[in-house]
Amino acid sequence: MTAYSFCRCTNVTKERNTMSFVLTKKLPTPMEIKELYPVSEELAALKAEKDQELIDIITGASDKFMVIIGPCSADNEEAVCDYIGRLTKVQEKVKDKLVLVPRIYTNKPRTTGEGYKGMLHQPDPEKAPDLLNGLIAIRKIHMHALQTFHMPIADEMLYPENFRYLSDILSYVAVGARSVENQQHRLVASGIEVPTGMKNPTSGDLSVMLNSVVAAQHGHNFLYRGWDATTDGNPYAHTILRGAVDKHGQTHPNYHYEDLQLLNEMYAEKGLKNPACIIDANHSNSGKKHKEQIRIVKEVLSSRQHSDDIRKLVKGVMIESYIVEGNQKVGGENHVYGKSITDPCLGWEDSERLLYDIAERV
Repeated sequence: MTAYSFCRCTNVTKERNTMSFVLTKKLPTPMEIKELYPVSEELAALKAEKDQELIDIITGASDKFMVIIGPCSADNEEAVCDYIGRLTKVQEKVKDKLVLVPRIYTNKPRTTGEGYKGMLHQPDPEKAPDLLNGLIAIRKIHMHALQTFHMPIADEMLYPENFRYLSDILSYVAVGARSVENQQHRLVASGIEVPTGMKNPTSGDLSVMLNSVVAAQHGHNFLYRGWDATTDGNPYAHTILRGAVDKHGQTHPNYHYEDLQLLNEMYAEKGLKNPACIIDANHSNSGKKHKEQIRIVKEVLSSRQHSDDIRKLVKGVMIESYIVEGNQKVGGENHVYGKSITDPCLGWEDSERLLYDIAERV
């Protein structure tokens, strides 16, 4: 397995802040937060079991199909856990075919930097940012979900320096389209011990995406949170197709049969470990038309049925889904429980029906 190894630093001095931003207070380190909210031996064993389920899918040791599903962003612990509770009932019925992975995305990337940035920054979406309470909130919601529902948990690594606050809880990590070209994301991904999906960039360039997988599968030595960090490489790093956006702002899907054939050929040229792909059914593949996810998933499943090579390559799908269909504004009047405050999502009824349909088709 991959691992981080750190040197021990003994001479720490205060340095005058000469940056153009103000450092207001020192936050707890990941180790300190983990000591305050520790994972029990029982929970660690459960996570290891869930990790292995997903690793077996990525390596091909299991022919089960992965479905990473849940809200665009986890904004409310009660509603998110209500949603996951519904997933557990479906998981029991499809356990021979599918492994359902709840999306608990506690960071929200913003194209312009404005708006709700996720539970990490705003544990209460209607209040001002509070990073300390946000760090505690995201750890608690992930621990609660794992402990209560016994399902593997997924989150996006939007900020690499924050990953270790959740590294002992997550079984799946995604690197987004705007992050995948960033060197620090690639280096940190190389030290993650669970399946880590690298999305294609918004340009849709598949070679950039595959280069990020190459980087993540190799070991590195780099600076991380003030430490000299060494990684062994992550053999479970893989690709996620999420569509593209051209210079005119038009979206272009990349989930079609021909796209999957091309990706399979490019994988073969790179000689990477465990060739694997997850299809993101929303974002630029759907043009953020959330209902289109149903059709897209069915087309992907048809492609898998038509080609054995594609069946071996495509290990799962990502679906944005919540209790109530669509989305709503943060802090709007008549707030609807279980409805997305970021991108629009499938509602529960459509999601449940789609999950059973997937199980019949894989």
